[in-house]
Amino acid sequence: MTSHDTKRYSHAYACSDGSCGIDRRSLLKGAAAVGGGMMIGGIPASRIFAQTPEGGDLTPIPRLNGGGMGGGSNPQANFNPYSPNKISGTENLVFERLYIINTYNCEEVPWLAESYEWTDSQNLVFTIREGITWNDGTEFTADDIVFTFDLLKEFPAMDLQGATPGLDSVTADGNTVTFSFANPATPMFHPVSNTYIVPKHVWEGIDDPVTFVNDESPVGTGPYTLGSFNSEEVVWTKNPDYWQADQIAVQEVGFTKPAEGQADMLRLANGEYDWNAKFIPNVQEVYVSRDPDHNHYWYAPGGNIALYFNLTKAPFNDVAFRKAVAQAVNKDEIAEKAQLGYVETASQTGIKLPGQESWLNPDIPDEGRVAYDPDAARATLEEAGYTYDGDSLRTPEGDPVEFSFKIPAGWTDWIQAGNIIATNLGDIGMQVNVETPDAAIVNDQDRKTGNFDLVFGVHGGGCSMYRNFYDHLASAATAPVGEEALSNFVRWEDEETDDLLNQFLSAEDEETQKEIAYQLQTIMYEQLPTIPLWLGAIWFQYRTQNAVGWPNEEDPYAGSGDLPLILLRLRAPEEG
Repeated sequence: MTSHDTKRYSHAYACSDGSCGIDRRSLLKGAAAVGGGMMIGGIPASRIFAQTPEGGDLTPIPRLNGGGMGGGSNPQANFNPYSPNKISGTENLVFERLYIINTYNCEEVPWLAESYEWTDSQNLVFTIREGITWNDGTEFTADDIVFTFDLLKEFPAMDLQGATPGLDSVTADGNTVTFSFANPATPMFHPVSNTYIVPKHVWEGIDDPVTFVNDESPVGTGPYTLGSFNSEEVVWTKNPDYWQADQIAVQEVGFTKPAEGQADMLRLANGEYDWNAKFIPNVQEVYVSRDPDHNHYWYAPGGNIALYFNLTKAPFNDVAFRKAVAQAVNKDEIAEKAQLGYVETASQTGIKLPGQESWLNPDIPDEGRVAYDPDAARATLEEAGYTYDGDSLRTPEGDPVEFSFKIPAGWTDWIQAGNIIATNLGDIGMQVNVETPDAAIVNDQDRKTGNFDLVFGVHGGGCSMYRNFYDHLASAATAPVGEEALSNFVRWEDEETDDLLNQFLSAEDEETQKEIAYQLQTIMYEQLPTIPLWLGAIWFQYRTQNAVGWPNEEDPYAGSGDLPLILLRLRAPEEG
């Protein structure tokens, strides 16, 4: 089996290049100078990521301010990394992971662990980095990792990464930790690695860790400790005893509660934020032009923004209908008008292009892109028995084709895209009624329970090719209408798809995984369970007045949400 250490990487368990952030603004947010001789592409990590200037210490960067502080509309002190109401910085600044999966290029960066090995397809062994302490001075050990995953198994509501399903046991032996799964589970490296580790000596005394807010001096292994907190701002202060402290120049990191409406955009334009992740209709005029020397942006491609039809209903359960929709929608118009030219159109395969070319099925024509062709869409429908009554499309049973399209209120770019789609489908005789309920109703209720005809969804683009297909296609990830589905909201249930996903679990090498991925792409292309339209941009604005070294289009060394990797690269402007 495969061993991974600080000198050798493999992409057998990752996409060749992709961003792992996937669901709209909140999910599009969120390298390392690790020890030893880690190499990335044959280059020492110390040259790619942080470098201490010759002659000694880094020039301190007094403070950087980020965007929203998290915690909802009325932020309360909550530093539980498994809580949906946690305050920004709890993850990454206080709590850390075994490996960091670079969300731009999918490199596996050793972090709390220095290497890993699959001894077979059911047993994953990590070697833990020595010499790390929690910020209260207690030694970090393999027992903390065992405790963390046992805790998540006992309280599955906290398992935000989905690391424990099928996990039989976690055991420690010296500085190694072994994860044993009930079945072949090679794709589980990502959720295991991305889980934040908590200190056993603190959390073992907590009666209810699900509701635990951890609001008194949170203990973590990360580079910062809590400086101050109030309902308007949280400030994190650099931990001088952090195991990579000599590579971090930023002394304080602050997050503030967003202002209402356009006021927060004004804050960004006026330079009050050093970085943020906002959708800005005209970023060049609204942001860059206010201070062109320091204000910059980089919108890397993320996951597929796709049409999600409710496949339990007619005519949405008809592949000919879905094919006609794909032919009738003008994706280029959406990219240019609704997304302001910031994005790339999507492939029907679900593969992110550019970025994941090495995983693309070479037998699928035109990279899986479905051309805009309303005449072909009409022909597809008529061949399947649909008819026209004047300009109105009728199903084979003679019913008019009319349905609703729910889009979250306030998501103006998606609403504009929806209106373009409604017009496009109207041109082939469909009556599409765009509705704009509250975002929480659409995303957290109706989409999950199947109370919709058509909604937008986001899938793929991540570093786990298995999850890129599993999340929206696996029968195990769906539920009957009226019950909450995990992630397969379209309710696609197909024996061949499930069989391929099961094969993926035990595939031990990249070539075998690719062959399976090719077949899953064929299902996407021929059956159209979802209809990808464009690759959602990962919004990222940054300033270089106080710090340089941010990832950007010319130097995409990390994803814009990979804060631990970015902090190791940021330097004072005079050192840049």
